[in-house]
Amino acid sequence: MKQTNPLTRRRFLTASIAASAAVLLSGCGFRLRGTESIQQLPPLALEGNDNSALAQQLRSRLQQLGTEVSDGAPWRVTLGTPALQDRRIGGESRSSREHELMLSATLSVQQRETNAYALNNATLSTSTRLRVSDDDLLNRESLFQEAEQALTRQLAQRIIERLANLEAMQ
Repeated sequence: MKQTNPLTRRRFLTASIAASAAVLLSGCGFRLRGTESIQQLPPLALEGNDNSALAQQLRSRLQQLGTEVSDGAPWRVTLGTPALQDRRIGGESRSSREHELMLSATLSVQQRETNAYALNNATLSTSTRLRVSDDDLLNRESLFQEAEQALTRQLAQRIIERLANLEAMQ
């Protein structure tokens, strides 16, 4: 009877498990999120609240991805005014508090030629938690500003992902 090396058996089991996981995930439609998986979007026109930090971030990200953003584009993307909500979490402590910040905005996508909506007043949001000391007011403001900027980037990315998944735009 031939003896097998435990190291060889371990490698075989690891490779088998990895291959099985890949087959299972691909069978259920799983795909990794990222800019590489986003398809090319048609030319878009940004309307609505297009002077907000969210609109500027969205315009910049779309242009980085190679999407034309112009006023006469065949698809109109209408952004609502972004709303930042601050919710305090936990009890009243003297040293620090945890906050949940949520940034949300409404989004409509309309075809210019037919005025048909591919998406009508959908609300997209993103959130984060932040622990802030009430004693350090200067640091508190900078932490809130950094969190708001990160939420703006995340929401712009979420909007792009939503646009890429709209079947009507394909």
